[in-house]
Amino acid sequence: MKFLLGAIAILAALTCSAEADTILFVGNSFTYGELASAKFYHAREVHDLNPPNERNQTIGGVPAIFKEFTKEANLSYDVSLETVGGKGLDFHYTEKLPLLDKPWDAVVLQSYSTLDENNPGDPKLLTEYTRKFDATLHARNPNVKIYLNATWSRADLIYPADAPWSGKPITQMALDIAAGYEAARKASPGIAGIAPVGQAWNRAFATGVADPNPYDGISAGQVNLWAEDAYHASDFGYYLEALVIFGKVTGLDPLSLGPKERVARDFGFSPRQTTALQQVAHDELAAQK
Repeated sequence: MKFLLGAIAILAALTCSAEADTILFVGNSFTYGELASAKFYHAREVHDLNPPNERNQTIGGVPAIFKEFTKEANLSYDVSLETVGGKGLDFHYTEKLPLLDKPWDAVVLQSYSTLDENNPGDPKLLTEYTRKFDATLHARNPNVKIYLNATWSRADLIYPADAPWSGKPITQMALDIAAGYEAARKASPGIAGIAPVGQAWNRAFATGVADPNPYDGISAGQVNLWAEDAYHASDFGYYLEALVIFGKVTGLDPLSLGPKERVARDFGFSPRQTTALQQVAHDELAAQK
C-alpha cells in the first residue's frame, strides 16, 4: 500500500510538472530586484539561466515573487529568468539568445530603464529588438504569449538638475517609457500586451499610497517605491511590479491574493500596505482594458 501511494504521488508530481506553463523573464536589475531583499527571494523556486555569482547565489527577484503569487492562486508555472544589470533587450538578443531560444509558453521582456542608454526616451532600439524576439520566440512556439514590462520613473533622472527628465512631473518619465513600449508593441503584432508597471507607480503616487519624492522625506502613511538610490525599486516597488505582471499574465485580480499574502508578509508589509498595493495594481490593470 505504501509503495502504491508513493507511486501515485510521484505520478501526480510528474503530471503537474508536465502541465505547468513555462514562463521566461528577460531583463536587468529592474527584474532581478537590485538593492532589495527581493533579489534573492525564493531563488530556489525559479530557474536562473545565468551562472551563480561568486557566492554561489542565484537570483529570485520579481520572477520568484510572481512564482509565489501563482502558487497562492493554485496555478502551475515553471519560472525561468535571464537577467543582466544595466542591459537592454539588444544585449540579451545578441549575447544570450542560446539560453532564450526555446518553446516557452509565456515570456516577459524588460529593456533598459530609459529605453536606450545613449538616447534616453528613444524607442527605436527597443522596437527593433522586440521585433526580433517576437519572430524568434514565435518560430519556436507559435502560441507563445509575449509581454513587455514598461517600467517606472527614475527619481534620480527627474529631481536633480541636468538629468534627461529634469524639471518634469515625476509621472512623465513613466508615461514616456510606456509610450515607447507601446510603439514597440504596435511594430510587433505578435506581442500579447504590456504590463503597465510604471503607470501603476504613477497611480500609487496619485492615490497617496506612495510618496512621489524620495529626496524630501517620506510622508507618514505612505511607502517609498524606490530604493535608497532613487533609481531601483524598494521591496514595495518590486512587489507592485510583480502584482501588475501577475495580473497581466494570468488574468487574475491582484486583489484576490488578499491582505495576508505571503510575499508581503515575508517582506514585513502591513495588511493595509499590502491591500493598498494590490488595489493600485487592480485599478491600473482595469484602466488599461
